[in-house]
Amino acid sequence: MIRASPTEAGIDRIEARFSGNGFSPHRHDTYALGLTISGVQTFRYRGEKRASLPGQVIVIHPDELHDGGAGTERGLRYRMIYIPPELIGEALKPAGFAELPFVATPVLSDPHFRQDLGEALEDIDREMGAFKRESLLTDLAACLNRYADSGRSRKAALHWPAIRDCASYLKESCGEDIRMEDLESIAQMDRFSLARQFRKAFGTSPHRYLVMRRLDKVKTMLAKGEGLAVASVEGGFADQSHMTRHFKRAFGMTPGHWRRLCTANERVV
Repeated sequence: MIRASPTEAGIDRIEARFSGNGFSPHRHDTYALGLTISGVQTFRYRGEKRASLPGQVIVIHPDELHDGGAGTERGLRYRMIYIPPELIGEALKPAGFAELPFVATPVLSDPHFRQDLGEALEDIDREMGAFKRESLLTDLAACLNRYADSGRSRKAALHWPAIRDCASYLKESCGEDIRMEDLESIAQMDRFSLARQFRKAFGTSPHRYLVMRRLDKVKTMLAKGEGLAVASVEGGFADQSHMTRHFKRAFGMTPGHWRRLCTANERVV
Protein backbone atom coordinates (compact mmCIF):
# COMPACT_ATOMS: atom_id res chain seq x y z
CA MET A 1 0.00 0.00 0.00
CA ILE A 2 1.22 3.50 -0.79
CA ARG A 3 -0.02 6.79 0.67
CA ALA A 4 1.10 9.90 -1.15
CA SER A 5 1.03 13.52 -0.04
CA PRO A 6 0.10 16.44 -2.31
CA THR A 7 3.04 17.54 -4.47
CA GLU A 8 4.57 20.83 -3.28
CA ALA A 9 7.15 22.75 -5.30
CA GLY A 10 8.09 19.50 -7.02
CA ILE A 11 8.51 17.66 -3.69
CA ASP A 12 6.68 14.36 -3.15
CA ARG A 13 6.28 12.38 0.09
CA ILE A 14 5.00 8.84 0.50
CA GLU A 15 4.41 6.18 3.11
CA ALA A 16 4.72 2.59 1.90
CA ARG A 17 4.02 -0.80 3.45
CA PHE A 18 5.32 -3.96 1.85
CA SER A 19 5.99 -7.61 2.38
CA GLY A 20 8.65 -9.30 0.27
CA ASN A 21 10.16 -7.46 -2.69
CA GLY A 22 8.57 -4.05 -3.13
CA PHE A 23 10.43 -2.52 -6.06
CA SER A 24 12.60 -3.93 -8.83
CA PRO A 25 15.77 -1.95 -9.80
CA HIS A 26 14.95 1.62 -10.81
CA ARG A 27 16.21 5.21 -10.63
CA HIS A 28 14.85 8.57 -9.49
CA ASP A 29 15.96 11.95 -10.76
CA THR A 30 15.49 13.35 -7.25
CA TYR A 31 17.15 12.93 -3.90
CA ALA A 32 15.22 10.17 -2.12
CA LEU A 33 15.47 10.53 1.66
CA GLY A 34 13.78 7.85 3.74
CA LEU A 35 13.03 6.92 7.30
CA THR A 36 12.41 3.27 8.21
CA ILE A 37 9.52 3.13 10.68
CA SER A 38 9.13 -0.60 11.28
CA GLY A 39 10.66 -3.78 9.92
CA VAL A 40 13.92 -4.05 8.02
CA GLN A 41 14.33 -2.30 4.68
CA THR A 42 16.76 -4.03 2.32
CA PHE A 43 18.02 -2.73 -1.01
CA ARG A 44 20.93 -2.98 -3.43
CA TYR A 45 22.76 0.27 -4.05
CA ARG A 46 26.05 0.96 -5.83
CA GLY A 47 26.84 -2.75 -6.06
CA GLU A 48 26.21 -3.66 -2.42
CA LYS A 49 23.28 -5.02 -0.43
CA ARG A 50 22.16 -2.59 2.29
CA ALA A 51 19.78 -2.75 5.23
CA SER A 52 18.03 -0.03 7.21
CA LEU A 53 16.56 -0.59 10.69
CA PRO A 54 13.80 1.46 12.37
CA GLY A 55 15.00 4.99 13.03
CA GLN A 56 17.76 4.94 10.44
CA VAL A 57 17.96 7.41 7.56
CA ILE A 58 18.28 6.34 3.92
CA VAL A 59 19.91 8.62 1.34
CA ILE A 60 19.60 7.76 -2.37
CA HIS A 61 21.37 10.14 -4.75
CA PRO A 62 19.69 11.20 -8.01
CA ASP A 63 20.07 8.76 -10.90
CA GLU A 64 21.51 5.92 -8.78
CA LEU A 65 20.11 2.44 -9.50
CA HIS A 66 18.49 0.71 -6.51
CA ASP A 67 15.70 -1.71 -5.57
CA GLY A 68 13.84 -2.23 -2.30
CA GLY A 69 11.93 -4.69 -0.18
CA ALA A 70 11.25 -6.10 3.28
CA GLY A 71 14.10 -7.95 4.93
CA THR A 72 11.92 -10.06 7.24
CA GLU A 73 8.54 -11.79 7.11
CA ARG A 74 7.08 -9.09 9.38
CA GLY A 75 6.98 -6.72 6.43
CA LEU A 76 8.14 -3.14 6.16
CA ARG A 77 6.83 0.36 6.74
CA TYR A 78 8.76 3.46 5.76
CA ARG A 79 8.36 7.04 4.59
CA MET A 80 10.26 8.84 1.83
CA ILE A 81 10.59 12.39 0.59
CA TYR A 82 11.66 13.04 -3.01
CA ILE A 83 13.39 16.39 -3.43
CA PRO A 84 14.36 17.86 -6.82
CA PRO A 85 18.14 18.31 -6.76
CA GLU A 86 17.94 21.92 -7.90
CA LEU A 87 16.23 22.78 -4.59
CA ILE A 88 19.15 21.27 -2.68
CA GLY A 89 21.60 23.12 -4.93
CA GLU A 90 19.82 26.43 -4.38
CA ALA A 91 19.78 25.90 -0.60
CA LEU A 92 23.57 25.38 -0.60
CA LYS A 93 24.36 28.09 -3.14
CA PRO A 94 24.69 30.92 -0.55
CA ALA A 95 27.51 28.92 1.08
CA GLY A 96 29.34 28.83 -2.27
CA PHE A 97 28.88 25.15 -3.17
CA ALA A 98 28.60 24.66 -6.92
CA GLU A 99 28.02 20.92 -7.06
CA LEU A 100 25.38 18.69 -5.53
CA PRO A 101 26.36 16.87 -2.33
CA PHE A 102 27.00 13.16 -2.81
CA VAL A 103 26.58 10.97 0.29
CA ALA A 104 28.51 7.74 -0.25
CA THR A 105 26.95 5.92 2.72
CA PRO A 106 23.22 5.38 2.01
CA VAL A 107 22.21 4.30 5.56
CA LEU A 108 22.90 6.72 8.41
CA SER A 109 22.31 6.70 12.16
CA ASP A 110 22.19 10.41 12.95
CA PRO A 111 19.70 11.79 15.53
CA HIS A 112 19.81 15.31 14.06
CA PHE A 113 19.27 14.12 10.49
CA ARG A 114 16.49 11.79 11.71
CA GLN A 115 14.74 14.65 13.53
CA ASP A 116 14.82 16.98 10.52
CA LEU A 117 13.65 14.22 8.19
CA GLY A 118 10.94 13.16 10.64
CA GLU A 119 9.54 16.70 10.64
CA ALA A 120 9.46 16.70 6.85
CA LEU A 121 7.62 13.36 6.82
CA GLU A 122 5.03 14.03 9.52
CA ASP A 123 1.40 14.83 8.65
CA ILE A 124 1.88 13.20 5.28
CA ASP A 125 -1.79 13.70 4.37
CA ARG A 126 -1.39 17.49 4.59
CA GLU A 127 0.70 20.03 2.75
CA MET A 128 3.75 21.31 4.59
CA GLY A 129 3.20 24.92 3.55
CA ALA A 130 5.82 27.31 2.18
CA PHE A 131 7.42 28.37 5.47
CA LYS A 132 7.91 24.86 6.86
CA ARG A 133 8.95 23.51 3.45
CA GLU A 134 11.64 26.13 2.89
CA SER A 135 12.98 25.81 6.43
CA LEU A 136 13.22 22.03 6.19
CA LEU A 137 14.88 22.23 2.77
CA THR A 138 17.64 24.32 4.31
CA ASP A 139 18.04 21.86 7.20
CA LEU A 140 18.03 18.75 4.98
CA ALA A 141 20.49 20.30 2.52
CA ALA A 142 22.81 21.01 5.45
CA CYS A 143 22.48 17.39 6.61
CA LEU A 144 23.39 16.10 3.15
CA ASN A 145 26.29 18.50 2.91
CA ARG A 146 27.64 17.36 6.27
CA TYR A 147 27.99 13.78 5.00
CA ALA A 148 29.09 14.65 1.46
CA ASP A 149 32.56 14.13 0.02
CA SER A 150 34.87 16.74 1.52
CA GLY A 151 36.64 17.55 -1.74
CA ARG A 152 33.76 19.39 -3.39
CA SER A 153 34.46 22.76 -4.97
CA ARG A 154 33.02 25.97 -3.56
CA LYS A 155 33.51 27.85 -6.82
CA ALA A 156 30.05 28.59 -8.16
CA ALA A 157 30.55 28.33 -11.93
CA LEU A 158 27.09 27.17 -13.00
CA HIS A 159 24.99 29.37 -15.30
CA TRP A 160 21.86 28.90 -13.21
CA PRO A 161 19.43 31.11 -15.20
CA ALA A 162 20.26 29.28 -18.47
CA ILE A 163 20.06 25.83 -16.88
CA ARG A 164 16.78 26.63 -15.13
CA ASP A 165 15.34 27.93 -18.41
CA CYS A 166 16.25 24.62 -20.07
CA ALA A 167 14.62 22.64 -17.26
CA SER A 168 11.46 24.75 -17.47
CA TYR A 169 11.29 24.22 -21.23
CA LEU A 170 11.68 20.44 -20.83
CA LYS A 171 8.94 20.38 -18.21
CA GLU A 172 6.48 22.57 -20.10
CA SER A 173 7.09 20.88 -23.47
CA CYS A 174 7.52 17.30 -22.26
CA GLY A 175 4.76 15.99 -24.51
CA GLU A 176 6.42 17.37 -27.64
CA ASP A 177 9.34 16.26 -29.80
CA ILE A 178 12.38 18.09 -28.37
CA ARG A 179 15.77 18.51 -30.05
CA MET A 180 19.10 19.27 -28.40
CA GLU A 181 19.35 22.29 -30.70
CA ASP A 182 16.34 23.75 -28.87
CA LEU A 183 18.21 23.61 -25.55
CA GLU A 184 21.42 24.98 -27.10
CA SER A 185 19.44 27.98 -28.32
CA ILE A 186 17.85 28.55 -24.91
CA ALA A 187 21.08 28.16 -22.93
CA GLN A 188 23.34 29.85 -25.49
CA MET A 189 26.01 27.20 -24.98
CA ASP A 190 27.11 24.09 -26.82
CA ARG A 191 25.47 20.74 -26.03
CA PHE A 192 28.51 19.35 -24.23
CA SER A 193 28.82 22.28 -21.83
CA LEU A 194 25.06 22.24 -21.40
CA ALA A 195 25.01 18.53 -20.53
CA ARG A 196 27.82 18.92 -17.97
CA GLN A 197 26.21 21.90 -16.28
CA PHE A 198 22.75 20.34 -16.32
CA ARG A 199 24.02 17.22 -14.55
CA LYS A 200 25.79 19.31 -11.91
CA ALA A 201 22.59 21.25 -11.26
CA PHE A 202 20.00 18.47 -11.54
CA GLY A 203 21.96 15.30 -10.90
CA THR A 204 20.96 13.74 -14.21
CA SER A 205 21.12 14.29 -17.97
CA PRO A 206 18.70 16.54 -19.91
CA HIS A 207 17.25 13.45 -21.62
CA ARG A 208 16.68 11.62 -18.34
CA TYR A 209 15.07 14.75 -16.88
CA LEU A 210 12.74 14.93 -19.90
CA VAL A 211 11.72 11.26 -19.52
CA MET A 212 10.89 11.79 -15.84
CA ARG A 213 8.76 14.85 -16.62
CA ARG A 214 6.88 12.75 -19.21
CA LEU A 215 6.33 10.06 -16.60
CA ASP A 216 5.07 12.68 -14.14
CA LYS A 217 2.49 13.69 -16.74
CA VAL A 218 1.51 10.05 -17.28
CA LYS A 219 1.04 9.51 -13.53
CA THR A 220 -1.15 12.60 -13.28
CA MET A 221 -3.33 11.42 -16.15
CA LEU A 222 -3.61 7.87 -14.75
CA ALA A 223 -4.60 9.25 -11.35
CA LYS A 224 -7.45 11.09 -13.08
CA GLY A 225 -8.66 7.84 -14.66
CA GLU A 226 -7.17 8.17 -18.14
CA GLY A 227 -6.28 4.97 -19.99
CA LEU A 228 -2.71 3.78 -20.43
CA ALA A 229 -2.64 4.18 -24.21
CA VAL A 230 -3.89 7.77 -24.19
CA ALA A 231 -1.66 8.76 -21.27
CA SER A 232 1.34 7.30 -23.09
CA VAL A 233 0.83 9.34 -26.26
CA GLU A 234 -0.14 12.55 -24.44
CA GLY A 235 2.90 12.13 -22.22
CA GLY A 236 5.20 12.17 -25.22
CA PHE A 237 5.98 8.45 -25.57
CA ALA A 238 5.84 6.57 -28.86
CA ASP A 239 3.28 4.08 -27.54
CA GLN A 240 2.11 2.24 -24.42
CA SER A 241 4.91 -0.34 -24.43
CA HIS A 242 7.50 2.43 -24.73
CA MET A 243 6.00 4.23 -21.74
CA THR A 244 5.70 1.03 -19.69
CA ARG A 245 9.39 0.24 -20.12
CA HIS A 246 10.39 3.67 -18.88
CA PHE A 247 7.82 3.61 -16.07
CA LYS A 248 9.09 0.31 -14.69
CA ARG A 249 12.69 1.44 -15.02
CA ALA A 250 11.91 4.66 -13.11
CA PHE A 251 9.56 3.40 -10.40
CA GLY A 252 10.29 -0.32 -10.11
CA MET A 253 6.76 -1.38 -11.06
CA THR A 254 4.42 -1.30 -14.04
CA PRO A 255 1.98 1.62 -14.46
CA GLY A 256 -0.90 -0.83 -13.96
CA HIS A 257 0.54 -2.00 -10.64
CA TRP A 258 1.10 1.59 -9.54
CA ARG A 259 -2.51 2.48 -10.36
CA ARG A 260 -3.79 -0.55 -8.40
CA LEU A 261 -1.76 0.47 -5.34
CA CYS A 262 -3.18 3.99 -5.50
CA THR A 263 -6.70 2.64 -5.90
CA ALA A 264 -6.23 0.32 -2.92
CA ASN A 265 -5.07 3.26 -0.83
CA GLU A 266 -8.18 5.26 -1.78
CA ARG A 267 -10.36 2.36 -0.61
CA VAL A 268 -8.52 2.23 2.71
CA VAL A 269 -8.87 5.97 3.24
